[in-house]
Amino acid sequence: MTTHGGFEPVFCTIVPPHVLDKLAQAEDSSLAGPARRTLQRDAFERTQRRLTTVIGARAAAAAAGGKPQRTIHDARHGTDLPGHKVRGEGDKPGKDATVNRAHAGLGATFELFLQAYQRDSIDGNGLPLNATVHYDRDYNNAFWNGEQMVFGDGDGEIFLDFTIPIDVIGHELAHGVTQYTANLTYFGQPGALNESLSDVFGALIKQYTLGQTSAEADWLIGAGLLAPRVTGTALRSMKEPGTAYDDDVLGKDPQPATMDDFVRTGRDNGGVHINSGIPNHAFYLAATALGGHAWERAGQVWYDVLTGGELKQQAMFADFATLTVKAARERFGDGEELDAVSKAWEQVGVRTL
Repeated sequence: MTTHGGFEPVFCTIVPPHVLDKLAQAEDSSLAGPARRTLQRDAFERTQRRLTTVIGARAAAAAAGGKPQRTIHDARHGTDLPGHKVRGEGDKPGKDATVNRAHAGLGATFELFLQAYQRDSIDGNGLPLNATVHYDRDYNNAFWNGEQMVFGDGDGEIFLDFTIPIDVIGHELAHGVTQYTANLTYFGQPGALNESLSDVFGALIKQYTLGQTSAEADWLIGAGLLAPRVTGTALRSMKEPGTAYDDDVLGKDPQPATMDDFVRTGRDNGGVHINSGIPNHAFYLAATALGGHAWERAGQVWYDVLTGGELKQQAMFADFATLTVKAARERFGDGEELDAVSKAWEQVGVRTL
């Protein structure tokens, strides 16, 4: 997506196109078939997203105000959205574990942004949170379409149920936060920043929910999503970009950790899911240098930049890094926070202006 000023939602998936492209080339049709159908469905939904930006999105329901307002729908393996309502706010958990996980994940995301950053839902004004589960058959993805969350069940061979990792839910909803704030262009370095911010807050939501310190966290995105046959631990690693998987079907994780290995490609909107490893690693370095709960200091700096109004839609890595140094100084002074943030960007090869 390329923005041309103003508000423009984007269609964002958790599984990068390069992963599905590789899987679609598998000799085993039971693996290639679901991947190809997922790519086709993603292309259709991406087109629908563009049409919605032209004709206008549906009006949102009334805001709850300081409390989550969650609604979970069941697509019943179809593709009509939002599907059949199966759980609303205040309803007790049912027998469907997928529904329950989606409901809990939406709540955990709401909780982190409210408690840590005093943000009332993803738009800051109590926006109701809607999700659809059991989308399509063997659908190997989850996405934010600018209005709601959608989760596939996976094919069971490569990917499991996409509601299993809470950071997947947090990642996709964080795209909504970016949509309502900096609205970063979804291409090249701005797009990689867009993806990285979703990984950062997805990781923080998991850590907040588990009560983990930065030292205790695994810094993996999508741990528990890969099926047992896959040689890998997750979709991405913020601690060690490029090491999340190395599989005979999926190939090797292509993420770089520093600018020395920056990938220049025209695919995946200029490599937004690949080069996001660089700012991801910078956040990991800053957070672990500071210790304690990552959402309190490093996360606060990243949130300040995302929502502060100075981050431009076309921001490059150096622009974002410079703003984090400024934000660290403004919030915490010339102390260890400023030092940790500055050194983190230096270590990944991004200069601050």
